[in-house]
Amino acid sequence: MPVPGSIAVLGGGLTGLSAAFHLSRRFPTTTITLINKETRFGGWVRSERVKADHQDAEVLLEAGPRTLRPNARSVLELIHLLDLTPSLLTVPKSAPAAKNRFLYIPGSQGIHRIPSSPLEVISSLLAPNAHLGRTLLSSLLREPLKQRNRPLGIDDESVDDFFTRRFGAEFARLFGSALVHGIYAADSRKLSLRATFPSMWDAEERGRGSALLGFLRAPTPSQLTENTSYDLGDLQEKMRDVSVFTFKNGMGTLVNTLVSYLRKQPNVHMYSGVRIMSLRLNSRNNRFEVTTSSQETLLPTHVVSALPLPELRQVLSPATPLPHLTTNTYSSVTVVNLVFGLSPSSSLPLHPDGFGYLVPRPRDGYVASRGSGILGCVFDSSSTAAQDTPGLVKMTVMLGGPYICGSVSPPQVDVPNLLSELAHQLGRPLPSPLFVKVHSNTRCIPLYAVGHLQRMEELKRTLASEPWNGRLEVVGAGVLGVSVGDCVEAGRSVGRTWG
Repeated sequence: MPVPGSIAVLGGGLTGLSAAFHLSRRFPTTTITLINKETRFGGWVRSERVKADHQDAEVLLEAGPRTLRPNARSVLELIHLLDLTPSLLTVPKSAPAAKNRFLYIPGSQGIHRIPSSPLEVISSLLAPNAHLGRTLLSSLLREPLKQRNRPLGIDDESVDDFFTRRFGAEFARLFGSALVHGIYAADSRKLSLRATFPSMWDAEERGRGSALLGFLRAPTPSQLTENTSYDLGDLQEKMRDVSVFTFKNGMGTLVNTLVSYLRKQPNVHMYSGVRIMSLRLNSRNNRFEVTTSSQETLLPTHVVSALPLPELRQVLSPATPLPHLTTNTYSSVTVVNLVFGLSPSSSLPLHPDGFGYLVPRPRDGYVASRGSGILGCVFDSSSTAAQDTPGLVKMTVMLGGPYICGSVSPPQVDVPNLLSELAHQLGRPLPSPLFVKVHSNTRCIPLYAVGHLQRMEELKRTLASEPWNGRLEVVGAGVLGVSVGDCVEAGRSVGRTWG
C-alpha cells in the first residue's frame, strides 16, 4: 500500500492524540488533520488546580483517570519521547497506598482491608468481619481442587459467571463485582470476561481448568505474542519498584504536552470545537469525504476514527455501514472531589492510609433509591499528597454506573446525603469539606457485552475488505480496552499497514 497522501484523525481524546503523534513520526511528509468536537483535547482526562479555601491552599482535582500502572509500555514510551520523566510522581510498591486496599460490605459499617498475603488471609479470620476472610480463604483453597467446569463450546462468558464457576457466588459478588465497579463502573453479570479480563480466561486454560494454578504457571513462549519494540530509554528500569504513578500537575500533563508537541509539527493541523457531520467514500477519486460543522470538506486518503462507536455510526453513510457499532451500552459515572482540612483537635484520621475502597454489589442488587449508589472512594492524599498544599485531605468518590443504568445522564448529587453515607461507610465522622466539585461523566465507559471480541473481529474483517480496503481504522475505548494504556496503545498501532 502506498504512503498515505493525507490522513484525518477523528476524535481528540487520548486515542486520537496518540494516533496523531505516532502517525506524524511515521509519515513526516503526510498531512495529518486532527478534528475534535470539544474545544478541549483529552477526552475524559481532566485535571484542574483550584483554591481549596480562603487561605489560598491549592489542590489538584481529577475528574477522570488519576493514576497509572507502569505496565503500559506505550505510555512509558510517550513519557520518554516527550521528556516528561521530571514531571512524574510515583508511589513505591512498599507504600501503604500500594499495599492497603479496602472493601465496604453493604449493610455493615466501616471498611475492611483486603488481605494481600496468605498469612493475612488467615489472620483476617479473627477480624470483626470474619465473613470476608472466610469467603476469601475457602474460595481460594477450593478453586484448584475443582474440576474443569467451563461449559463446552463457549468462547466467552460474563465476568460474574467466571468468578461464580471457579470461586463461588459469594466470592463473585464480594470481590468480582467490586473489581468491575473500580474499573468499568458496571454490573459484572453483563460484562464480557474475555474483553475485560482476558488474563483470567487464559489462566484457566494454562491451569487446565484452575485459574489459580494457571496464574502460578508461567506462559510458554508460544503463548507470549508481545514482540513490539518500545523506545523507553531507562524509564522501565526506573519504574521497576513503582506501584502506580501520575504527574505533579495531574494526568492533564500528558494531554497538554501531546497537544503542544502536535501543534509544533509542520505536517499536523488541529481543529477543536469542530464536529464531524458525515464520513463517506467517494469512489470517483478513491478518497474519503469528511464534512465538518465548520462547513469544510476534507478529502483524506486515509482515516482513523477514534470516535465513540455510536457517534461513528451516526456520521457514516448508509451506503457503507459497519457492523456492531451500537451493540454495547455505556456507563455514566458521577465523580465527586472532596477536600477537607486537618482538624488539630481530632486524633482520628479521616480515612486509613491506603489506596481507597470499593463497594461490592448489594445482595438484593442495584436499588437506586437506597444510599447514594457509591461504587468506591479513592484516598488521593495517601498517594498524591505532593500535588497539594500540605494539611489537606483529598478524597474522590465514584457513584452511579449500574445504579442508574438506563438513565440518560447521572442524577443530581445530594452532597449532604453523600457525606452522611460516606461517613457511615468509613465508620468515622467527617467534618464539613472545604471544597466540593461534582463532575457528571455521561456515557463515559463502554461496556463490552459477552461476545465483544468476536464482534470486533468481524468489524476488523469488514474494514480490511471492499470498499474500505484497510484505509479506515476504527480504534478507541469502544473497540478494545478502556484504560489510558489501552487508548494510547490503540493510537500507537494505527497505520501499520499503510506505506
